[in-house]
Formats: sequence, C-alpha cells, structure tokens
Amino acid sequence: MSDPAGGDESAPDGTDGDGDAPADAVGSDVDVDAEDPIEGDDAEGSVDADAAVSTGDDADTASSGVESGGVDGSPSGNLVDRLGDRVDDPVRAAVLLIVVGSLLLRTVQLGQRIFHWDEGRVGYWILRFDATGEFFYRPIIHGPFLPVVNNALFDLIGASDFAARLPVALVGGLLPLVALLLRHRLRDREVVALALVLSVDPLLVYYGRFMRGDVLVGSFAVAAFALVVYAIDTRRTLPLFGSAALLALGFSAKENALVYVACFLGAGFLLLDHRLVRTARRTGSPLDALVAEAVALGQFLEGWTAGSRTRRWIERRVRQRDPDAHWGWEAGFLGHLAVWVPLGAVGVAATFLGVVAFFYAPRPDLWQALGVASASAGAAGADAAPTLGTVLYDATWGAGEKFWGTWASGNHSGHPYVPYLWDILETLAYGSGVLVVLALVGFLADGYGEARGTRSLVAYATYWGAASLVGYPVATDIQAPWAAIHIVLPLAIPAAVGLASVADSMRGAFASDDAVTAALAGLVVLAAVGGVAAPNADYWNSASAEDKQVLQWAQPENAYKEALQDAVAVARDNDEGADVLFVGTDTGRGTRLYVSDESSVDRMPPGGPSWHSRLPTPWYLELHDANVTSTPPEARYDGLPPADEMPPVVIAKPNDAEELESRLDGYESRDYAFRLWTERIVVFIDEAALADARE
Repeated sequence: MSDPAGGDESAPDGTDGDGDAPADAVGSDVDVDAEDPIEGDDAEGSVDADAAVSTGDDADTASSGVESGGVDGSPSGNLVDRLGDRVDDPVRAAVLLIVVGSLLLRTVQLGQRIFHWDEGRVGYWILRFDATGEFFYRPIIHGPFLPVVNNALFDLIGASDFAARLPVALVGGLLPLVALLLRHRLRDREVVALALVLSVDPLLVYYGRFMRGDVLVGSFAVAAFALVVYAIDTRRTLPLFGSAALLALGFSAKENALVYVACFLGAGFLLLDHRLVRTARRTGSPLDALVAEAVALGQFLEGWTAGSRTRRWIERRVRQRDPDAHWGWEAGFLGHLAVWVPLGAVGVAATFLGVVAFFYAPRPDLWQALGVASASAGAAGADAAPTLGTVLYDATWGAGEKFWGTWASGNHSGHPYVPYLWDILETLAYGSGVLVVLALVGFLADGYGEARGTRSLVAYATYWGAASLVGYPVATDIQAPWAAIHIVLPLAIPAAVGLASVADSMRGAFASDDAVTAALAGLVVLAAVGGVAAPNADYWNSASAEDKQVLQWAQPENAYKEALQDAVAVARDNDEGADVLFVGTDTGRGTRLYVSDESSVDRMPPGGPSWHSRLPTPWYLELHDANVTSTPPEARYDGLPPADEMPPVVIAKPNDAEELESRLDGYESRDYAFRLWTERIVVFIDEAALADARE
C-alpha cells in the first residue's frame, strides 16, 4: 500500500515525484467541494488544495497521526494514541492490526459450512474447467474471476470448500486497507473507524466467507473509487492505473460493476449540482456558477501539473525562443495537458481492457492464440488454433453482447418492486443494523455538527448508498440478502464518521465530567458492540432457517454435509458400476434430480431436465470423482436397478422415501433440509459398504 502522505516515485505523466503536493498541502475536498465548514461557502467555489486546507476541513488528518485527544485537548487513551507512543504512524499500525483480525474472521473454519446452491453450481464448473481445460463466459453464473482464479488455486492447494472460498475471504479481509487511501479526507479516528466497520460488519463477514462475486465486485469497486480519491489528493497519475485494474477486476467478478459506475456518476452529479446551486444563490447567476467551477477546475489541473518535467521543458523552450515571452506558463500548462491527458486516458483504458480481456477470454482459446497450448487442447473438435483477434473479440465485444442479452435487456427484472425493497431493508436491519444507524449519525453529525458543513466524501458516499438502496430492488433478479452488500459498502464511510463522533462525545463527556452524556454515549457504544458481536457469532457458519433474513433460501443444513462425506467415502471404495443413484421424481415444481444423459454435465451448459435441482451435491460428488447415474420419474420404483447392481448411495425426494425404503434392504435412511425451508432431501447409504469404508 502506498504511503498516503506521498513519496518520491515518478509518475507516468512525467511529473517528478517530489513535485507532488505534500500530504499537508492537499485539500480534503479537492475537485468536488470547496465549501468552508467553518466560514461558509468559498467565495470563488474553488477546489484549490491550499484553500481547502486553510478552512481546517481536515486539519487533523496529517499522516503523523498525532491527535489532540478529547475535545478539551486532554490526552486520549484510545488505541490510536497509545500506538502513537510506540510507532511512527499509529493510524497505519491500527489499520493493519484490524486487517489481521479481519482476515482471521473470514478464514477461520472457512470450510465448515456446507456449500450453498450457488456455490455448488460455480464450484462444479470450476472442477470441470480443471478437468477439461475448457471455460467460457456464461452470464447466468456471472463473471469469470472466480473460475479463473480458483482453477489456478486448486492446482496449488487442492480443491475444497476452504480453497473455493479463500479468494473472497482474502479480498474481503483486506478491504479495510482502503481506509488508508482516504486519509486526506477523513480524520485519523475516522480512518481507523472505517477499517473497523469494514472488518466486523456481520453482513460483510458472512458473505466474505461465501464463494460468490458480490463481496468481490463491491470490494474492487470501493478500492477503485478510493484510489481515484487518493490520486486527486496526492496529484498523482499512477493510482489511476491501479483504479482501472481494480474496476476491471470488479467487472470480471460480477456484471453489476456497471451499477457501481452508474452510482459513481450519479453521486458525482449530485455533488456538482449542490456546488452550482450554492454558488448561483450567492452570486445570483447560474453562469457565474459555471465560470467559477471552470476556474476551480483550471486551478486544480494547474496544481496537478506544477513541477512536471514536460511542463518545465516546454516553458524552457518558449523562453529560449523568445526571452521576452510572457506566455510560457500557459504554453507549458496546455502542452502538458495536450501530451499527457490523451496518453493517460489511453493507458488507463488499455489497463482496464487488458484485465477484462484476460479474464473474459475463453479457455483454452487464449492459450492457443498465445501459442502456449496446442490447437487440440480443451474443446473437442477444434480444427485450428484461434487467432488473438477472435479471442479478444470474444473477451470484450462478445462478452458484452452476452451480458446485454442476459442481464441488461431487462429479462430478469420483471418483478414487483416493494417486496424486493422490503427484503433488502430486512437484511440491512438484521445483518448491518449497527452500520446503518451509525451512517445516519455520521451524515447528520458531519452536516450539522460543530464543523457546520458536510464533507464531500461523506455526502458522496451517502448519496451512493441511498442510490443503491433505491436501485438494487430493480437490478437484482431474485430476492437475495447478498444484494444488501452493495448498500452497506458505501454507507461504511458515513458510519465511520458516526462511530468516531460517538467516541468523541464519550471522551469529551469523561473529560468534562458530564456523566449524562458519557452514559448515553457509553450505551450507544455498548449497543453497537453487541449489535455486531452477536450477529457475527450467530451467522458465523449458520445454515439455519432462523437466520433467513441474512441467509439465502437455497442453503442446505450443515448436517447434510456429514451424509455427503459418508457418501463419497463409500464411493471411493466402490469399484464396480455407479456410486450414486439419483431417483428422479415429479413435483409441483417440475421434474427433480433426473438428468437424461449424465455425460451432458461434463461441459457447460448441462443437459436436462433437472441437473440444477441436485445442487450443491454435484460439487461434492465431482470433487471425489464419484460415478453418478439417475432414473427417470416414471421408473423411480419398478425401474430401479436390481439389488445386486444397486449403487451404494441413493438420493431421493421425501415423497419417494417410504416406497424406496422397502426396496433398499440394508440401507440407512437420512433426511435433511435441502433448502432453508419447504424442500428436503433423503440419502440412503448401504450400511455394509459404509462400515467397510470406515475401516
């Protein structure tokens, strides 16, 4: 992680590293809000860094980490101050300690919970990817990040529930590091609070232990946003390339990265509109407001390009040609922009497209086009190696067409709005209630507290979260708690401000012997701790219907995993015929468990009629190379194999269990919740075969 205070690296735009604005000269609201929180609106609407600092908007965000303590200036006893006596940068040290805890929260017992339906589907196709070398983008299972990364990871450490979830756990666990990128916009206590909120929020923890793309796309998008803010605050161009790469990773994780881009633009438009309205009210002229913003933008760009090698070279050339020229400054400024803006834009776009193309490129076509795999590798029937051009087309335009046809066309959003909104609100209340309350406190405290003026970062994040709350009931295709993640992530910023505000109130009350305020603040802190610790303990590896507000419906109970472990143990010892028989049946929701051609599930998409109704079971069976067969619904009794050919494991629906028990002599029957409610599964295991497998 780069030092937010600056450094001596040379930026690719030709600026000298030491030509960047130092940390203590960077404004807190550069480019979006020059409002003076103490003296009122800036007369010129300027975003000039020095002007922003002079207001005191972020006066205590210097990277030294030294704070005054309580509101009366007394020494504080909090973690940041204690660390300050021992380390040079206590804020960074505190955030790093939080990250360690965040990673532990997400990796300890990571493989204990049984796979969810969705985890089983994606996991199965990753295993088939590993077996065949063939993979291509299918929008219905979302982006290719997890298949591509986990395919490589499985080769390194082996496939398991733990390994499959590890990339999500690592990305989610490292997410609190983004707080360091916002140090120029947040006070030290708020930086630490932001890291803490992102680390322990129960919804983020639960789905940070879940092999799905929501935490991935959210984390990548938030980090990309933070890097843009960091680039603006430090006048550096290099972080923009990192931001482009992170945003591309977000698009590779899940397609709703496009919603993040829309929220970024929408929140930015709202902030700009507020600035224009304030300036127009003050001057009485909308045109004056536009001119003021244009001047402010020019001042910002002038500060960014100041000291660059390109600009100095142009200015020297002008002076050499005409020592009396007075336009050298303008020539250097405009020349720098003319050279580096196009080059920078091309570089950022190339970075984004390069990462997207790598992940979305079909395999083994990519390796064949690059000459590192033979034309016969992977898909059967390949006549010749594909060209790099066709691979890049499939990875970009072709993938975009698939995305549009599946998700953007609206085919998956024709549902009533209110039930979906209510479902998300319920998830927020049960999974992230503390964070939402703190976000409201932080927004109000920042806007109406002693500083008198909402900081642009806090307002931006609040608008972003509010827009997500309004938009996701439309954007999501099913009622799923994981949609709430995309509301929680932006609200973490005002929540951090709220947490720091409550802590400041409590410290100030103690310092001034204000028992009432101290007691109230203490109760709030105690409630927040309990409101985070209790849900985390409850949801940790939960697969219970009691937690249905946070868990998604298609989650089997954990006890089913024990049956599957016995089933695969029996399958490993079975040397003849099929290991597992699915008994197909007809229900009110259609055919279940039957696949007419089992070989059709070797490659995407699977054959029918009902392979998906088996999930997540196929993940565990494929993981251990079990040989699977099934019978059609009309043959589920009399069409079963004879007793001497019966597979040692039989899986069926409860409505067929009684009839099957009389035909499966010597088999143990076990009944499990296959979903959180309404759907169950029955597993029959040959007792003799199980006893042999356990020896």
